[in-house]
Amino acid sequence: MGYQYTAIGDSLTTGFGALPGNGFVPVYRRMAEGRLRTTVASTNLGVNGMTTSELEQRLRGNSMMREAVRVADIITVSIGGNDLIHAAKSAARQQGNLSAELRRSLQECKQNFSAIMNILIQLKARTRRPFIIRIVGLYNPYPQVVGATEWVRQFNQYAAQYSSRVCGFASIYSEFAGNERGLLSIDHLHPNGRGYRVIAEKLDALGYGGLA
Repeated sequence: MGYQYTAIGDSLTTGFGALPGNGFVPVYRRMAEGRLRTTVASTNLGVNGMTTSELEQRLRGNSMMREAVRVADIITVSIGGNDLIHAAKSAARQQGNLSAELRRSLQECKQNFSAIMNILIQLKARTRRPFIIRIVGLYNPYPQVVGATEWVRQFNQYAAQYSSRVCGFASIYSEFAGNERGLLSIDHLHPNGRGYRVIAEKLDALGYGGLA
């Protein structure tokens, strides 16, 4: 019978920083095939540098992305990291109040994420086939930036609230915290192959809901 997997999000979805075939999307797809004992075809719609507001706009206006979500049995979402990166860089440039900039950015990010999840749920509302949505939590790419850890913690807490019978949250924060050297690529920002495998394993551990 086979399943359709649609991956949406930022550079984590594209697998930036790892060799081809070693991003979390292809690794998770192979794990899903093993667990579901059938073929899983994937559509990777990740965009490097994408923010929550850009993903929301694309889900509203891009018919190809909307259709890819509609037909998907498995959906993964990785988003939010670039919102944090932009806020930290902006605050550093202005030499202003970093915490105020991060607070404002976090609030916007939460609102956008809520809109993204609402659109996904609307797009899947009429489907009769079982489906699962998996949210990839954030790790902290800036452990040295004051306030960034709290930003990530609060975003993850917010995103995890969407957990339900069909929606699962893959928490990766504690796996990366303190292990950045082993799990991040040479840019110290994106995961390497080992880091992406950690993400895929956390997604796989959530199970496959009504699909399995």
